[in-house]
Amino acid sequence: MQKRQLGNSGLEVSAIGLGCMGMSTNYGPASNRQEMIAVIRAAADRGVTFFDTAQVYGPFTNEELVGEALAPIRDRVVIATKFGFDFGPSGERGGFNSRPEHIKQMTDGSLKRLRVETIDLYYQHRVDPDVPIEDVAGTLKDLIQAGKVQHFGLSEVGAQTIRRAHAVQPVTAVQNEYSLWARDPEADVLPTCEELGIGFVPWSPLGQGFLTATVDATMAFDASDVRSWFPRFTPEARAANQPLVDLVRQIAARKGATPAQIALAWLLAQKPWIVPIPGTRRLARVEENLGAADIELTAEDLRELDSLLSTIAVHGARGTGSEQYG
Repeated sequence: MQKRQLGNSGLEVSAIGLGCMGMSTNYGPASNRQEMIAVIRAAADRGVTFFDTAQVYGPFTNEELVGEALAPIRDRVVIATKFGFDFGPSGERGGFNSRPEHIKQMTDGSLKRLRVETIDLYYQHRVDPDVPIEDVAGTLKDLIQAGKVQHFGLSEVGAQTIRRAHAVQPVTAVQNEYSLWARDPEADVLPTCEELGIGFVPWSPLGQGFLTATVDATMAFDASDVRSWFPRFTPEARAANQPLVDLVRQIAARKGATPAQIALAWLLAQKPWIVPIPGTRRLARVEENLGAADIELTAEDLRELDSLLSTIAVHGARGTGSEQYG
């Protein structure tokens, strides 16, 4: 597996990571724990060194899963998790909370659940409008100095917030939604990351599965699957967005690849410091996704894709992100 550095930080990870959220939540009932541990370890055996989780996934159960799965190979992997939410007395998710004292309290819990002495990459999951980003960055600076965290990240964030945070504590990575059907970061966020030497980690690089060409307008989603209420996944939106999948399928056939591999290869071709984290519960999908790193999209391929994409309007608002970055 090829390696990439997240910006100027020196943090080296596999060119494609593994998003672990869906193993525990958001895409239907949680999968069997031991089966998911086996998938995570098999991904590591195939060269994946970058694993993504968060406190809110479960909540907490996904961190516990990732911690147990990676404990035997801790020295070979980079684990990213996220803070920034309140939790009720029974662990239920509440609203945003990035107050310094809360971040520090939640960090200790993540360290225990992940079975680590330091968190490799710690993202603010969402911008808290009630806490200045300078206070958040200052708290992460304290945690880094204390050895509890190695690198600071931000998620679903805009260019100005990145700059303000980076001025207090250098930001290693930004994780925003980015894919062939969610290109919002291209306007301001990616240029800012390039200027400041910050890596970029696209979440939902396969468009919540839509870009794999396995989702059509007739598919029904379980009530526990977020796609059951995402505007972009109504039957009407799925039907209207089918030309995008047809385009990706066409390029894939020409390249002897799958649509998912083309979607990931397109992201990898944008910048050398972009590291997508596709999520899956199946080892076969892990192997398929990793194959994207071996696909070369030429400058001509990329021009053709951009030209054709400009003629396709994406229907439906984004899901768990926001139409406006924080």
